[in-house]
Amino acid sequence: MSHITRSSQLPEQPEKETEPHPDARTATGTPADAEPETGPAPGPAAPDADAIAGTDDTEADGSVPTDDAEADGPAVADDLDTDGTAGAGAADSDKTVSTVEAPAGTDAAAGAAASDAPAKADADTDGVSETAHADGDAGDDRSEKADADAAGGDGVPERADGDADEGGRSEKGDGDGDDGVSEKAAGGRGVLRGRLAKYPQVARVVTVGTTVLAAALVLFGLLVPNKLERLEFGAFVRIPAEGVLLAALLLALPPKPRRITSYVVGALLGLVTILKFVDMGFYSVMARPFDLVLDWILFENAADWVKESFGRSGEIVAVIAVVVLVIALLVLMTLAVARLTDVMVRHRPVATRTTLILGTAWITCVTLGVQFTDVPVASQMNATIVQNRVDQVQASLHDGQIFAKQASVDAFADTPPDQLLTGLRGKDVLFTFIESYGRTAIDDPAMSKEIDSVLSEGTSGLKSAGFSSRSAWLRSPVTGAGSWLAHSTFLSGLWIKNQQRYRSLTTSDRNTLTKYFQKTGAWDTVGIVPGVRRAWPEGKFFGLDRIYDSEHLGYNGPYFSWTPVPDQFSLGAFERLEHGKKNRKPMMAEIILASSHNPWAPIAHMIDWNDLGDGSVYNQIKKEGKDPKEVWKNPESVRREYRNAIEYSLHSLTQYVEKYGDKNTVLVFLGDHQPVPTVTAGSTSRDVPVTIVAKDPKVLDRISDWGWTDGLKPAKNAPEWRMDTFRDRFMTAYGPHPGTAAATPTP
Repeated sequence: MSHITRSSQLPEQPEKETEPHPDARTATGTPADAEPETGPAPGPAAPDADAIAGTDDTEADGSVPTDDAEADGPAVADDLDTDGTAGAGAADSDKTVSTVEAPAGTDAAAGAAASDAPAKADADTDGVSETAHADGDAGDDRSEKADADAAGGDGVPERADGDADEGGRSEKGDGDGDDGVSEKAAGGRGVLRGRLAKYPQVARVVTVGTTVLAAALVLFGLLVPNKLERLEFGAFVRIPAEGVLLAALLLALPPKPRRITSYVVGALLGLVTILKFVDMGFYSVMARPFDLVLDWILFENAADWVKESFGRSGEIVAVIAVVVLVIALLVLMTLAVARLTDVMVRHRPVATRTTLILGTAWITCVTLGVQFTDVPVASQMNATIVQNRVDQVQASLHDGQIFAKQASVDAFADTPPDQLLTGLRGKDVLFTFIESYGRTAIDDPAMSKEIDSVLSEGTSGLKSAGFSSRSAWLRSPVTGAGSWLAHSTFLSGLWIKNQQRYRSLTTSDRNTLTKYFQKTGAWDTVGIVPGVRRAWPEGKFFGLDRIYDSEHLGYNGPYFSWTPVPDQFSLGAFERLEHGKKNRKPMMAEIILASSHNPWAPIAHMIDWNDLGDGSVYNQIKKEGKDPKEVWKNPESVRREYRNAIEYSLHSLTQYVEKYGDKNTVLVFLGDHQPVPTVTAGSTSRDVPVTIVAKDPKVLDRISDWGWTDGLKPAKNAPEWRMDTFRDRFMTAYGPHPGTAAATPTP
């Protein structure tokens, strides 16, 4: 096994033709601790071998920088040899070794011998070579020195010595240290360290600062919660069980497995931290965590929302920021864990005691239930998150089979078309969804007064026009976002809670409520979907004969953030394109009103129906509206603008029915889901209002046993149904009772 001594790194000294020094033997052949010969030694004494061995690189000017300058000042006890003498190369003090000059008259041979002195001086009292003595991971405290450079940034070139195994033999010779870095690689990093060696104070600051930042990042990853509302000071004053266990594991492993494990742990901790950030976004919008199997498509929807709300440049900036954050977290977390691992190994006794103390404290806090600001001090959040995701992935992978079994049951599949929906023949039935119209709009004291006023006004106006109404509550499968999932749940009679179920549904032969209207042949079926801005093949599945998206409503006005077409214009276009035509068949229409879609700014306002034109009038209205970036700086302004948007949508719909409805008009309108948690302010309810409006009293008589509340506002104790049960209840009320009972799928 070869051994490269550090003397090979010393700058070459010019040969001098001088007489041999009388004591040259002392500098060349006599061990540093040998008895000196009797008699006075003329001239300066030869440099002590231990002093030379304390340096890695002698500078060109003859000065020798301190090897591994530490922030803690004097050399620690771990750097002492068994005889109590400081080991060679273990000077961890703040000082720089004084300049070493060759004695006058020393010849070339003496200089060469002096160059070899550091290698010899590294030998321990038991005669073990420097290479074999470098680490001592088997518990030998004589030299933790070989790990000193693993942390990096200590201001001096890294030693080429490798980690010693339990028998004192070097791993992979001299070129592979505890961090697996070869001498050649260490030399590359040594350039920077050599420069920092000239500035020991700077080197110390860099070393300490880097270690502190690494510790802060790792603690952040271990303790940061996955919900924004839990992001408070108390969340970071905890003891993470995962951190204690990982520290114990890393201290127990041999050098090479320890290094590999530190990288793997760092990468995994980075991934868990990223997952927590993603969860924050999902909890903030959809009040649930991210589904590792089924939610990837929602990132595309999020990008579209950002583009429509803040422009193309806003989308680009957001995407770049996300990519940079992901890469930075993975890389920095991996490096931070590796850095802390090296620091623990260098100070093994202290790290071991600290780990034992923290482990004991964690167990004590769990046993006694110790809390700080209502947050348990003993944390095992990361393990819980990982376990929950494992369960979630398993459930998501089996969800397809469960859904297929539920979808195979349809109580009306064998009902003859002429017996379907007989109680509504000759009526124009309008199923209308109001975006984000949730129970919060009615129950929240901060907005209930204004919404109550709109609903009361609407009830009175419709009653004056000859209409009656009944209302109740439906529980949506989603909250905050995912309107298409709620629409398909309502129409299909199945609980569509994720994208996988939606795709399975829309590629099946399941009959939806709208398709059953089409199946009878007694109605023309129409879709008014202003929120659709691209091809929508699902329209055929839902049984719609004609579809009017944002490009086919005749609208030439501006977008209102995400909302392509204001609600009043959408309803006016429906009247112009379909409902207002003469000599037409009865009509079933699915209408989606999108003005109350997040971010609720700017918002259109009601104008005269005759002034709608081609929508150009909305250019000025948009200019008068509010900037969404300004609105979203304050939660209270968000809630206020949400309320204004719901008011506008309700006014648009009720005034349309008052103006254009007749004795054959039957309106069923509902919210698709609750708004985002910023608006719901902690409410966990998924209820949305649902209302049926009709002028013909026979229509509402059919649902007299439902127990719904009179008017547009459902009472607090009004019936609460799951949204997927509405289809079968509705078809039962307005047609012959099916031969088999309707199935009620479970969520």
